[in-house]
Amino acid sequence: MSVTTFLALDLGAESGRGVLGTVSAQQLELTEVHRFANGPVRTIDELHWDTLRLWSEMKRALALGAEKAGKLASLGIDTWGVDFALLGKGDTLLGNPFHYRDARTNGILERAFGIVPREEIFEQTGIQFMQFNTVFQLLAMRLGDSPLLDAAETLLMMPDLFNFWFTGQKCCEFTNATTTQAYDPRQRSWAMDLIGRMGLPGRIFPKIVPAGTVLGSLRPEVREETGVGDVQVIAPAQHDTGSAVAAVPASGERPWAFLSSGTWSLMGMEVDQPIITERSLRYNFTNEGGVGGTFRFLKNIMGLWLVQECRRTWERAGKPYSYAELADLAAAARPFVAVLDPDDPSFLAPGDMPARIGDYCRKTGQAVPDGPGEIVRVCLESLAMTYRQTLERIAECTGRRPEVIHIVGGGTQNQLLSQWAADATGRTVVAGPIEATAAGNIAVQAITAGVLPNLHAARQLIARSFDVAVYEPTGADRWDKPYRRFEQLRA
Repeated sequence: MSVTTFLALDLGAESGRGVLGTVSAQQLELTEVHRFANGPVRTIDELHWDTLRLWSEMKRALALGAEKAGKLASLGIDTWGVDFALLGKGDTLLGNPFHYRDARTNGILERAFGIVPREEIFEQTGIQFMQFNTVFQLLAMRLGDSPLLDAAETLLMMPDLFNFWFTGQKCCEFTNATTTQAYDPRQRSWAMDLIGRMGLPGRIFPKIVPAGTVLGSLRPEVREETGVGDVQVIAPAQHDTGSAVAAVPASGERPWAFLSSGTWSLMGMEVDQPIITERSLRYNFTNEGGVGGTFRFLKNIMGLWLVQECRRTWERAGKPYSYAELADLAAAARPFVAVLDPDDPSFLAPGDMPARIGDYCRKTGQAVPDGPGEIVRVCLESLAMTYRQTLERIAECTGRRPEVIHIVGGGTQNQLLSQWAADATGRTVVAGPIEATAAGNIAVQAITAGVLPNLHAARQLIARSFDVAVYEPTGADRWDKPYRRFEQLRA
């Protein structure tokens, strides 16, 4: 088998990267060729993405990747979900895409349920209710009389916008389409009844294509600017979690759950069909698209965002800590000082997270954690307990009891959280690969190119190519009492 090189353009909430993936019969090797910062830009009272700078950085990553590889078979883009761009007449970008943490959707769920009942929305979409889902962002625009909606001719999710600028093709890849809460997973099409009842223009929603679709070649203008030859653009699983789950190195010998760990924690199981039931609605689970037309039955959990925001707050106060230092402080701190619901709305927006955690503890009648070590420990312990509850509910909804938790993504570097996840859940935790999103992106490109036969073979290749860490549960009974407190908080 010859060696083939692909380029993954992987955009996360904090950074973006260009990663080369070299695929042979024995190994997948990843090489980062470009990294750049990403994050929200605040105007006066709005939060946006710096979209044009991201576009410039992606072209830079393409040029550097092609220079290093010599020949690229294709490139593929993945990003976070829910956020979008609107194109008007002549495919002009209408405004700068909003960041999902923008305050315009505060209180939008209650207003939406006054238009279409919660149960009917879930019946049509099977998606977890989060105020920033695309359909609610659009509804906020409609209720706010935004002129952009009336001027819009096309809605493109963030990776689809960049694909359009690369190739001229307008479409929406399946895994990302499902994050909008405007997609009907039973009909495998846009939920036009819901879209219409929300007063949204159905004309703006583009055709949906599966992961692995060849979108076409680079535009001549892009080739000239970057100095890159004829490179095919492929739609991988464009929702970054979809790509990460594609890279889970599971053998399938034992029932497994995935946990994509980073700013967000996304925990669930792969299923063949969406699970849209009264119970999954009550537990607020979601059915997001996966590779090969599968679904990721999962729960979106706030994740390491709380720790990240605490770290930024301390840094602004002149006390910079590395994540390793914070983990050491947490390990040495008192256990179970307090418990948090990481998904409490008060933790969603950027800001002084240590102060918010203190306010939350006072409001819920708990001791207030003292200092960075205790604060971070409370955050991580609460996440581990959230994983335990989520795993129990996954088993209830699917009838399958996962025995192994595969943690992938940047959060695998937090060894403390991985061990506590094992302890709190009583399950074996397999952590790795760190670069799951890029690996899954490359894997889908390789399958499309015929270099790999299927997803099972891709996962076997990834298992051979990357080291993993295994954590066995210890002292699980220590978690029972604080877990009961945690359940009462979330009741």
